[in-house]
Amino acid sequence: MNSIVLESAARSVQARRRIRGHIFETPLLPSRQIGREAASSLFFKAENFQLTGSFKIRGAASKMTSLGIERGVITASSGNHGIASAQAASSIGQALTVVLPETVAQAKLQKIRSYNVDVILHGAESGLAELHAQHQAAARGLVYVSPYNDPEVAAGQGTIGLELLEQAEAIDNVFIAMGGGGLIGGIGSVLKSFSPRTQVFGIAAQNSAALAASIAAGRVVETEHLDTLADGVAGGMDEDSMTLPLAIAVVDEVVTCSEAEIAHALRELAFTENQIVEGAAALALAGFLKVAERCKGQSNVVVLCGANFDRDTIFSVLNR
Repeated sequence: MNSIVLESAARSVQARRRIRGHIFETPLLPSRQIGREAASSLFFKAENFQLTGSFKIRGAASKMTSLGIERGVITASSGNHGIASAQAASSIGQALTVVLPETVAQAKLQKIRSYNVDVILHGAESGLAELHAQHQAAARGLVYVSPYNDPEVAAGQGTIGLELLEQAEAIDNVFIAMGGGGLIGGIGSVLKSFSPRTQVFGIAAQNSAALAASIAAGRVVETEHLDTLADGVAGGMDEDSMTLPLAIAVVDEVVTCSEAEIAHALRELAFTENQIVEGAAALALAGFLKVAERCKGQSNVVVLCGANFDRDTIFSVLNR
């Protein structure tokens, strides 16, 4: 077993103790219809019910509880991490600045501002917002908190894996949307450490697939970033991202999905499972649906990473 995987899993065990009072242990819900149609056992890890509406509160709380409040903190986010960081900082009295891309969903922007933190809009995608936050941290003497490129953040996301091990009798396959790699790296490390038979599928959005391309190349590579329904996973990666070697170690297979496939998964969740989620959550289901034939008769978990959607965008998809 790769030492970085074991270290990340151990860090998740420690993080869980620290953040237990700051998060909600989300349910593992059986599929009402999709699993039956796919002739397999299908469950949804419902992070869409998490505090702040996404899994990001786990990583933010993990990082914030590991810091003192002597220095201000700055972070960057396409939305969900910013919301989570704002709540975490508010609960411990931490001064926080959040840098968001100019394309951030309006619902997420309004929610972040509701916590009375400083907000800066910069760049067309989250990678540019992250670079600006890093420059601001150096210029202003702030602590920069990456939305994914931080061992404590990844460890917080890994607590999802610890819950899954307690909630499911066995997991053959888990499907996780890939953005910066903190979610899949954290969960994957826990599962590979405690349930090595579980296959980890990383699901990438075709319109913004930096991590998928980087896994294939074995190094961080830049890719074109187009608009995607899965805006929560859009954007580039840090050149020195600690999540890339973690992802390489734990991801068994990458599945890339088109915008049409993500939209179909959004409608399937809404109309057959009665769950309205954001595009990044539907992306994970889209990945399962693409390989469902191979997963017949197996136990499958789709991680629904959040539900902080833009109303106009989601309504337009659901009304097609």
